Amino acid sequence: MDNNIWQSGETAFAREQSASMAKNFMSSVYTYMAGALSVTGLVSWYIGTDPNLVGYLISETGGFSMLGWVVLLAPLLLVFALGGMFHKLSSQSMLGLFAIYSALMGASLSFIFVVYEIGSIASTFFITAGTFGVMSLVGYTTETDLTKMGSMLRMALIGIIIAMLVNFFMQSAAFSYLISILGVLIFTGLTAYDTQKLKRIGMGVEYGTEEASKLAMMGALTLYLDFVNLFLFLLRLFGDRR
Repeated sequence: MDNNIWQSGETAFAREQSASMAKNFMSSVYTYMAGALSVTGLVSWYIGTDPNLVGYLISETGGFSMLGWVVLLAPLLLVFALGGMFHKLSSQSMLGLFAIYSALMGASLSFIFVVYEIGSIASTFFITAGTFGVMSLVGYTTETDLTKMGSMLRMALIGIIIAMLVNFFMQSAAFSYLISILGVLIFTGLTAYDTQKLKRIGMGVEYGTEEASKLAMMGALTLYLDFVNLFLFLLRLFGDRR
């Protein structure tokens, strides 16, 4: 009897400790994510509202300039660098790359200020923040295993990317609208799935260690991309074009 009580108490303590570790880990994740979004937003607004700066990114024919293509493609290369060199980089180096990535993403997103009204961008951002917050809370608190849903959403995301490439040549407004709706649904679901996955990771790492910091940054990058993509798809649906 006493042994059962002792084991029960030990189990309860282990659960409480895991919950505390996950809470601390997720707090770091959201802090890094908020910082990255702040950098992206400020850089995007600064460049997008200055016609002279935007002019450096657009060629005389109306397409992207060489610098514009660099700004668009550089974030993709940095994502691969962060993922591929995870074990080699220190937490300070990763933080520096994450900051550079956030700034480059801000530059690449500056075009939205040319295409959409500022008021529309702001309202869509708050809608995105609300949607993201709710779904992240769902992912953090639900007892349902979202692994299968996450796998299906990942496959659907690949399909969306292929569809966007096809529509780049088709230029179908109806197809673009459908892609935007599916994109919103996919990244809404991925927000919950990724949050649950990160919570489970946080339950197994010791807060304050080098590994925990690096994992928190990679987790922040994941949620950051969920947020940005959700925002862009919502903007395509509800944004007021200039």
